[in-house]
Formats: sequence, C-alpha cells, structure tokens
Amino acid sequence: MTTTRTLHGLAHDDPSVRLRTALTVGTTPDPADVGTLVGRCAIEPDFSVREMLTWAVTRHAAAATVPALVAEVRSDRAQARSQALHTLSKIGDRRAWPAITPALLSDPDDEVARSAWRAAVVLVPEGEEPALAVGLATQLGRGRRETRLSLSRALIALGEPMLPALGTAATHPDPEVRAHALATEALWRDPEAGFEFAIEEAKRVVALGGEGQGGR
Repeated sequence: MTTTRTLHGLAHDDPSVRLRTALTVGTTPDPADVGTLVGRCAIEPDFSVREMLTWAVTRHAAAATVPALVAEVRSDRAQARSQALHTLSKIGDRRAWPAITPALLSDPDDEVARSAWRAAVVLVPEGEEPALAVGLATQLGRGRRETRLSLSRALIALGEPMLPALGTAATHPDPEVRAHALATEALWRDPEAGFEFAIEEAKRVVALGGEGQGGR
C-alpha cells in the first residue's frame, strides 16, 4: 500500500474504513507507512481504530518504529504522548527506556501518566527497578480509582524492589498517599483481595494511625 493510499484511508470519515486500512497496513507492512501510522495515532478519535493502528505499528521493524514513537512522546498533544507510550509498551524494545522521563511519569494528563507507568515497567532495564519504584511512588494518592489502580498495578509489576518505596510512602504526611501505598502493598501480598477491599482496609489502618508493613 502506498503512503498516499494509506493517508487517504486513515483519514476517511467512516471509522470502519479507517479500521480496515490500518488492518491492511499491518498485514502488509511497509516502512514508508510508519510515519503516517504514528501520526494518525495522535489524532484518531475512535478507540478501536487506535488499537488497530497500534497493532499495525508493532508489525513494522522496531528500528523504524521506535525512533518515531520516541519523538512522539515529546509532543505537545496528550493523545500523541499517550498512544506512543502505549505502543512502546507493546513493542517492548528497551532502547526506548531513556524516553521514559520523570516528566512523563508525572504528566499532568492522567491517561498519559498511566501509559507512561505501563511502558516504564515493561522497558525498565534490569537493576533499575528500585529507582523506577521511587519515581512511581511520587504519584501515589493521585487521581481517581482507575488512575490509582493503574499505578498500583505498575508498582506490583516491579515485584519486591518496589517495597522500600512503598515503605517510605506509608509514612507520608498525606493520608491519601499513605492509604494508597498500604493498599498497593496489600494487593501485592494478596492479589485475590481486590483493589476496593485493599484501599478501604488501608484507609481504616491510616485512620487508626497505622503504617502497615511498608517494606519491612
């Protein structure tokens, strides 16, 4: 598929046409289409089409896609940053790790931050997990349920290296931060407990003045 045809199909008013175009591009990958695909991810309004675009990008060689995606995470457009990070997490090429900056982990847009957290735990080099956990822990207590659950999942994915950071957060002056830290540790220790139960139990512990085990 030529770049001109790709651009035309991905810009069509009908999302089903855009979806089929993305599928076709992914089925017959051409390096010439990478820029168009990545650029469309930044503005595509339909979730299903965005997911197909992500799949199509991952079908191309990482040597072509990773540099384009790394450039996108610096975009002023929140969706561009979020989708680029999401796609990098799917590709899993650790050469993209330097692009995961503290600024992205604390991005003011919740969707961007959540994508950055997911990408970070996939891309983090061996031995860098404790430092990443410290960075992620600065976001404890942030946002609503889905945002907090995403952060807890990211921390849990790091395993034991995240416990010292949780231990420090469990002594934070903000009760929301303490509760989130305790709930994350509880969920790590007992995944079957569920986030809602863990957070309510953590709030009870905080209200009673406790700090949990927090890495001890």
